[in-house]
Amino acid sequence: MTKPDHIRALINRLARLDAAETRDGTLNPAQIGALEYLGRANRFSRAPSHVAEYLGTTRGTMSQTLKALMRKGYVSERRSELDKRSISYDLTSTGRALAARQGDLVNAIDALTDAEQSYLDESLSSVLEHQIVKNGSRAFGVCRACTYHRVTEDGPYCALLSLPLLPDEPEQICHEQVAA
Repeated sequence: MTKPDHIRALINRLARLDAAETRDGTLNPAQIGALEYLGRANRFSRAPSHVAEYLGTTRGTMSQTLKALMRKGYVSERRSELDKRSISYDLTSTGRALAARQGDLVNAIDALTDAEQSYLDESLSSVLEHQIVKNGSRAFGVCRACTYHRVTEDGPYCALLSLPLLPDEPEQICHEQVAA
């Protein structure tokens, strides 16, 4: 096995072990992924298409996943006031609690030194960036890194939507263009 093949196998195994540990008996890994994404996304990035693109799945699959999560009481649906066809999803309190759960993988990473964590973060981010470019996917990132993020005297602001941001939104996932 080549070193890249071994690293890929390690990443996949860690992801599967983490998913298995953090799910309760009623949710599959795709549903857990959707909950985790919604827990980290800003209010402008919670449409089914955004979740699907972030998780690398189809819109149809994600729509079914989100409907299942709604039936189970983990998410609620919100229709746009401007365009009634536009839907986004918010976590319920039960969904927030489940999305916030962390498995032993976080503890294992936390046990690394700061230098090891930084190296791992930079290395995996670089691999992810390469895959995103290769696949022609959207980068996603935190709102404060988005090309449209501004800080005004009134606080954080989205120049794309011409709307003020909530205090915690600059640290949440943004689906728009992230500055390079």
